[in-house]
Amino acid sequence: MEKKNGHGMLSKIGYKRMTVEDLFLDIFIYISLLFLCVVTLYPFINTIAYSFNDAIDSVRGGIYLWPRQFTLRNYEKILVGNKAISQALFISVSRTVIGGFTGVFATLCVAYVLSRRDFVFRKVTPFLVFTMYFSGGLIPTFILMRDLRLINTFWVYILPTMVGAYNIMFMRSYIEGIPDSFTEAAKIDGASEYRILFTIIFPLSLPIVATITLFVAVQQWNAWFDTMIYNGMNPKLTTLQYELQKLLTSALSIAASDSDAVLASGDSQRAAVTPMSIRTAMTVISVTPILFVYPFLQKYFIRGLTLGGVKG
Repeated sequence: MEKKNGHGMLSKIGYKRMTVEDLFLDIFIYISLLFLCVVTLYPFINTIAYSFNDAIDSVRGGIYLWPRQFTLRNYEKILVGNKAISQALFISVSRTVIGGFTGVFATLCVAYVLSRRDFVFRKVTPFLVFTMYFSGGLIPTFILMRDLRLINTFWVYILPTMVGAYNIMFMRSYIEGIPDSFTEAAKIDGASEYRILFTIIFPLSLPIVATITLFVAVQQWNAWFDTMIYNGMNPKLTTLQYELQKLLTSALSIAASDSDAVLASGDSQRAAVTPMSIRTAMTVISVTPILFVYPFLQKYFIRGLTLGGVKG
C-alpha cells in the first residue's frame, strides 16, 4: 500500500512480512510465557488438590492437579473442630476492613496536604523517606506500644500502621499530577479544603486509592508478627495468619491427636488428618479472600501504579 507524504513523495506503508527469525522468536516467547504460567500456577493448584484430598491417601503421593479422593474433612477440622480459627478469622477480617479504611483515609489526607504548594512544611518529605530505611527497633517499639496502652488491644493492629511513608509518597505523586485548575475553580466558588479533597481530589484519585487499598488490605491480612509480639497470649485477639503460623510449626501434634481420637472411637482412618492436609487447607483459607478481592481492583491497580509513579 502506498501513500503520498507532505512533499509529494510516495512512501510505502503496511505490515512487515514475518521472517523465519520472527516466527521462531514469537514461538520462543509464547513457550516461555506458557512455562512461566505453569510454574506460577501449579504450586497453588497442587496445594488446593491436596487440601481437598483424603489425608491418609495423600501420604501415597501422586496428587497433581485434582484430588484423588475428595473430602472436606481437612476444612472441617480447621473451621469446625478448632474454635480459635473462627475467632482468628473474625479478627483478621475486622483488622483488614478497619485497617484498610483508616489507612487509606489517613494516607489520602496526609498526601493531599503535602501535595499543596502553599503548605509551609511541604519539605518534610525527606523525613518521611528516612522512616522507610530506619525504624526505632523492636524493643523501643514494644515499649512505646506498652506506654500507649495498646498491648492486648485490637487497636495495636490499626494505629501503628495507619500511615505509611511509601503509600504517602505514592499517593502524593498522583495527586500532584491532577491539574491545579480543578482546585482553583473550586476555591473561587468558595469550596473549603475538605470539600475539595472529598468531592474533587478523591473521585479523580480512585485508581491510586484502589492501589493503596490493596496494599494496606494485603498487609493487614497477612500480618502475624505483631499478633505474636503484642497479643500472643490473648486468644480473643489472635489472627488467622498467626494461627496458620502456629499450625505450620505444630501440625504434627494436631494430626497425632486427631489420629488418636479416631483410633479411640473406632472410626475409619479416612477421618484422620495429617500435617500436610492441615497446612494445605490453612494456606487455601488464608489466600482465598485476597484472590476474590484482587480482580475487582485490578484495573484501578494497574492505572494507579502507572500514573502514580510518574513523579518522584
